[in-house]
Amino acid sequence: MSLLFRAILILFLFATCSPASHEEVRSTSLIPLPADLTVQQGFFEVNNQTTIVCLSDDSAAHQVVSRFRQLLEKVTSFSIPWQPEAADNAIVFSLDTKTGVPDEGYHLVINGRQVKITASSAAGLYCATQTLRQLWPEEFDSENPPRQNFRWQALEIHDTPRYRWRGAMLDVARHFFTIEEVKRYIDYLAFYKMNVLHLHLSDDQGWRIEMKKWPRLTAFGAQQEVGGTTGGFYTQEQYRELVQYAADRFVLVVPEIDLPGHTHAAMASYPELSCDGRSRELYTGIDVGFSSLCYQKESTFAFIADVVDELAALTPGPFLHIGGDEALSTPHEEYVGFITRIQQIVRARGKRMIGWEEIAQAHLDSTSVAQYWSNQQHAKDAAAQGAMIILSPATRVYLDMKYDSTSVFGQDWAGLTSVEKSYQWLPDTVVSETWQHLVLGIEAPLWSETITHLDEAEYLAFPRLPGIAELAWTNSNKRTWSDYRQRLGRHAKRFDAWGIHYFRSPEIEWQN
Repeated sequence: MSLLFRAILILFLFATCSPASHEEVRSTSLIPLPADLTVQQGFFEVNNQTTIVCLSDDSAAHQVVSRFRQLLEKVTSFSIPWQPEAADNAIVFSLDTKTGVPDEGYHLVINGRQVKITASSAAGLYCATQTLRQLWPEEFDSENPPRQNFRWQALEIHDTPRYRWRGAMLDVARHFFTIEEVKRYIDYLAFYKMNVLHLHLSDDQGWRIEMKKWPRLTAFGAQQEVGGTTGGFYTQEQYRELVQYAADRFVLVVPEIDLPGHTHAAMASYPELSCDGRSRELYTGIDVGFSSLCYQKESTFAFIADVVDELAALTPGPFLHIGGDEALSTPHEEYVGFITRIQQIVRARGKRMIGWEEIAQAHLDSTSVAQYWSNQQHAKDAAAQGAMIILSPATRVYLDMKYDSTSVFGQDWAGLTSVEKSYQWLPDTVVSETWQHLVLGIEAPLWSETITHLDEAEYLAFPRLPGIAELAWTNSNKRTWSDYRQRLGRHAKRFDAWGIHYFRSPEIEWQN
């Protein structure tokens, strides 16, 4: 064999066996997994000649493109000028309601000439921008990005979500989280294409939202939290700010005021809401089921109506969550009466009632939504009445459950929930095929009895939250644990760039 032939053979073997580029790895590490992804040859380079185009007069679409342009300029330090028409070296956004792409879905094409994004809604364009973010270098999402040109792998994606409701709940009642901490949590949700933030705003330990007609709810009822440390609350102005911040990222805020149980903080603030009318100290423990508003007093329902009025005025979205869980101190007949009247109050304000699964014991109309968390029969009973269903099985998606016996934070009453266990279940099997059209989607609650700050919440949410986002976005027949754990391992660089205090599960091969 001649030296020339050997040299050619070595070069050939090196070329065919060389590892994938960073761009190729990122393109196959997307979470949630797109409905259809084809990686192609070539790259699109973002450099100081790149421009941006928005082929739509829609104001919401323009806002999406403008915010993405600002972010792109921040991470590259380049000026990315607007262009009126598509051209070479351009990122082109197109809003077309006749494409047949479902709401929040998008079509993304990257080649050597252009990046082209087409969607039928501004929400779809926004979801596409989050895909583009996952395709650029992880360090670009750090506090101090390298500010340089970069390449996107050539590819084509057709993408659309499995469920309309892709949510997470944050309990700010047991321990209070600041407005900046909640905003950061919203950023995490939006990055993984989740579109609902359910805020648990009241419980036995504290009332966290200002009510103008009932000022002692926060003047007194918000003073403490679990363990007796200082609590807090959101003014109505701050709450509106959160709602708008989320809306800018196509995340819907759903407020929850828990009724008729989990109401000790309310009764401590206003003793007349209880049947005995006695004064109460604030509660700083973690027991449940001991409190209940007084059904016999008409003033109780005047209180509920006032709270619903103010929440409805503050919340542009269609849903209000009224809790309804663990009302162990409320007799059954009274509980059913509570839910029936609250449903009427919520509906009269032009909103739809959501409640935890126990509300299925009352008569629900088709505008109401039951959130399944423990008793599968409750979910079936709600569906049989024509109510919608949100899936939040505690044994799978309660983010406050410990990963394993080594977990620093969390509880274990629903069992230990590893990353694989949280990911490996089939949402389609909770209710029968007949009722599948009633399943709105999936939500991952994070209760805060054992956590006090965002870094502790991050430990429990990451790395399980991205997997739940994928469950809600990607069809079951597209997903496998073996593939997902590889993709998740590559997100360690992203978590590091964000400064997330995540749990380094031994189930995952972390690629820092």
